Amino acid sequence: MPFSNEVLFFAAFSVFVIFVMLLDLGIFSSKPDQIVKFKEAGLWSAVWVALAIVFFLFLRNYGYLIHDVSDNSHLELIQNTYYKNLKLGDNFESNLKIFQNNMALEYITGYLVEYSLSVDNIFVFILIFNSFGVRQKNYKKVLVWGILGSIVLRFIFIFLGAALIQQFEWVLYIFGAFLVYTGINILFSKDEEESIDTKKHPAVRITSKLFNVYEKYVADNFFVRNKYKNNKLFITPLFVVIIVIAFTDVIFAVDSIPAIFSITKDPYIVFFSNVFAIMGLRSMFFFLVNIIDMFGYLKYGLGVLLTFIGGKMLAHSWLESHGFTNMHSLIVIISILGVSIGASLLFPQKENA
Repeated sequence: MPFSNEVLFFAAFSVFVIFVMLLDLGIFSSKPDQIVKFKEAGLWSAVWVALAIVFFLFLRNYGYLIHDVSDNSHLELIQNTYYKNLKLGDNFESNLKIFQNNMALEYITGYLVEYSLSVDNIFVFILIFNSFGVRQKNYKKVLVWGILGSIVLRFIFIFLGAALIQQFEWVLYIFGAFLVYTGINILFSKDEEESIDTKKHPAVRITSKLFNVYEKYVADNFFVRNKYKNNKLFITPLFVVIIVIAFTDVIFAVDSIPAIFSITKDPYIVFFSNVFAIMGLRSMFFFLVNIIDMFGYLKYGLGVLLTFIGGKMLAHSWLESHGFTNMHSLIVIISILGVSIGASLLFPQKENA
């Protein structure tokens, strides 16, 4: 029964997210393909952040619904599976409060990490759209479907990763070393203009082998029938861009998902924080696309952030023995992001002539 209730909650959450996503997409609007303006993007960015905060409050008060915790024995089972460092007593009500507060804290910390790392995706998405010649009015449609595809792939990635960590806890050290390497690499990498070879991109090459690809854009369509080739069904370049967006986000997930596993081992919390961060990415793209150059030092902040999280994973036992908690992690993460954003606004970088 507990697992059926977990599935029920998960299904209800998915339906809610899909409904809000459809509203965000403008599926009920008379002009769903209109260009997203700065004001609208800012409003929807605020809506997704507000929903993430509401979900945080929900976890603090009703977090037991996720694992259908009904008594101390079930709570201890969840604790031994995902929250081994949580100290509980004999009173169920006080234990439940401690458990829910800890779950909510892990969620909001993970969400903040995922949301901040998602900013890096925006640079790449701009590059993809420019390289593939996507028209601005199609940005909205491509981003929504691309991000939706990436959520499905992340779902698989997250629960496989959780199962792997449960069986082989030493995997966390591999994740930690990888994040430290990635963070240091970001800090010392040079700012260079990148470009994408649209024909040699791995996602394009794989897609071309599996499907018939039409070489020209056909209005706003994802599929088209070619009357000159026996009326065969072809996918259009616009659909290929969706695959590239989803593929790219999964590549980014190689960094971000191990990062959040340093904060929580609960795959549900990992998934929920990912969903709110990624679904807010579409609106954030349109909100930041015109002002992203203002945050010149944010890249270095993300490098420091990944290095810190990786170091925390490598030294988690020592840190826990010295009383380093998730609240301390949250304070450090907010401080890193705050300093990098503040430095960007106070000391704007000059553009190269």
